[in-house]
Amino acid sequence: MRSTEDLGTSHGWRLQRGVLDDGRVVFAKTGARSPVFASEAAGLRWLGEVIAVPEVIEAGADRLVLSWVDEEPPSAAAAERFGRDLALMHRAGADAFGAPWPGFIAELPMDNTPAGDWPTFYAERRVLPFAMTARLPSRDLALVERAVARFAEVAGEPEPPARIHGDLWSGNLLWSGGRVVLVDPAAHGGHRETDLAMLALFGAPYLDRILGAYQEEAPLGDGWRERVPLHQLHPLLVHVVLFGGAYHGSLMDAVAKVLAL
Repeated sequence: MRSTEDLGTSHGWRLQRGVLDDGRVVFAKTGARSPVFASEAAGLRWLGEVIAVPEVIEAGADRLVLSWVDEEPPSAAAAERFGRDLALMHRAGADAFGAPWPGFIAELPMDNTPAGDWPTFYAERRVLPFAMTARLPSRDLALVERAVARFAEVAGEPEPPARIHGDLWSGNLLWSGGRVVLVDPAAHGGHRETDLAMLALFGAPYLDRILGAYQEEAPLGDGWRERVPLHQLHPLLVHVVLFGGAYHGSLMDAVAKVLAL
């Protein structure tokens, strides 16, 4: 690189803004050798077939280099465009529930081995492994397991695998050029309500506009709002694993809501 600017760290990775010899401005994430960089690059390329993402310039064992995205304030028009774009991305679909690359969310590995249906995939590849890693008290782990046993019953009408981002919180939305550019995916074939539930978990600018435009493009199944806590179980478990007890209460509230469905 011709020049670099340090942007700090995230999950142990060093973040930089750089200028290549040819003048292109890039974003670089570097760290110890890990399959996480190749996984993120694969997800970006896959999502980028149907929605705006940064260009993958280099994906090495110890780095990921992407085109730089100039950000702007969120707007209602961009939110509505994103709602439609997100619906089209989900509709593009996937070959199965899972993905042909190893999964990661932040630095945590996830099993992307395909499963025949979404409740099985969500239970066996997402919720149960992270519930064990979270080292929940035995009583709380038993409640999670009771909720998992209800997944097939409460998941709504079966849907084909959607092409999902997998970690769609507001920090992974870059507002640029009148649209949203997606970054830091945990992409896989999953349930489209998972992305929407993640948006709702920590809030997003103009969320009502996003959801309204999404519904116009691809109406959601009956009862989707009641199923939001179901789809938030995994991201809440991820936060318990990464950040500890601060998220324990929110997790158990979501478990209780799933048990009440």
